Amino acid sequence: MMRDSQISTPWGQSYRLAFFALYAAAIIAACAWLFSSIYQIAPDSRAVVYRFGKPVRVEGAGLLFAWPYPIERVERVPGSERILERDVRALQREQQLSQINSWDRDNDAGAGAGYLLTGDAGVVQLNVRVFWRVDDPVQFALQRPHIEPLIDRLAERAAAVVCVGRDLDSILVTRPETLQNDSRAAQQRIQLRSDFKQAMAQSLTRLAAGGNDPGIRIERVDITSSLPENAVAAFNAVLAAGQQAEQTVASARTAAALRTQQAQQQADRTLGQAQARGQEIVAQANVDTRTIVQLAQARHDGTDGGLLQRVWRDKVAHILAQAGQVITVAPGDDSRLILQGLPSQPTAPTNSETKP
Repeated sequence: MMRDSQISTPWGQSYRLAFFALYAAAIIAACAWLFSSIYQIAPDSRAVVYRFGKPVRVEGAGLLFAWPYPIERVERVPGSERILERDVRALQREQQLSQINSWDRDNDAGAGAGYLLTGDAGVVQLNVRVFWRVDDPVQFALQRPHIEPLIDRLAERAAAVVCVGRDLDSILVTRPETLQNDSRAAQQRIQLRSDFKQAMAQSLTRLAAGGNDPGIRIERVDITSSLPENAVAAFNAVLAAGQQAEQTVASARTAAALRTQQAQQQADRTLGQAQARGQEIVAQANVDTRTIVQLAQARHDGTDGGLLQRVWRDKVAHILAQAGQVITVAPGDDSRLILQGLPSQPTAPTNSETKP
């Protein structure tokens, strides 16, 4: 009776309500703690189960039952089927300039930020995107906070190694404006990406051999190259000068070919005229010397037949007609004569000369 009377009092009822509330809260907390050990793992993910902070097993997709925290802890990691990508901003000039003090940007540190040196002493900028996947879930889970910085460092090292072993032209084949149907450029692009991926894979292999395996594998690397802004203007100027020089050389070659053609035509014309003139002179000489040649041939053959006398009679009259005086050198011998020309006749005075 006394117990019932105590419960029926206001204070007793309050205590009773508080007890039931605490009891219900404890049951709800216990149920929540128990149900917190059930996890839903996505198809493209896997789960690493830690027991007291140590990884003990790896579970695949589906429902996972584990001891509640703090006994066991579950960490979801990407599955091996999922391809992840990382845009390596550490190679970009803006990112490197942001890590340099403002008073150092005007010196060599700021001038060389974001540029890579090529094998022929050129400079180039690379935009790199790395595609990778998780190969070892446990190692990846243990080093997860350091994976992305690790990829950046591996990409920086691979970029330096690949660029220093190539000239500028073989790196610029990865520019977006490069012709896609150029088979030689396509082969160079594939080789460049393959060498870049291989350099990163070798670095990962050395890390694994040293006991620092990050548990990832590089699948593909996309590279886009570009020139510095001031270099673009310089290259454009050089290209314009080269085109102008080629145009000037082509014009000079055309003018030289035209001049050579004109000179050849003039030479052919002069040679033709000279040959024609020579043939004419030879023909005229043959005509002029025909009589003498015939006479010489007749005398040589002994068949003169009075030809010399006939020639003498034909020519002597014309010769004597031109002579003003004939003097024999030896009297009685008319074979040796001195012929003097006719005196020049005075010209008739002009009308102006006859006028007083």
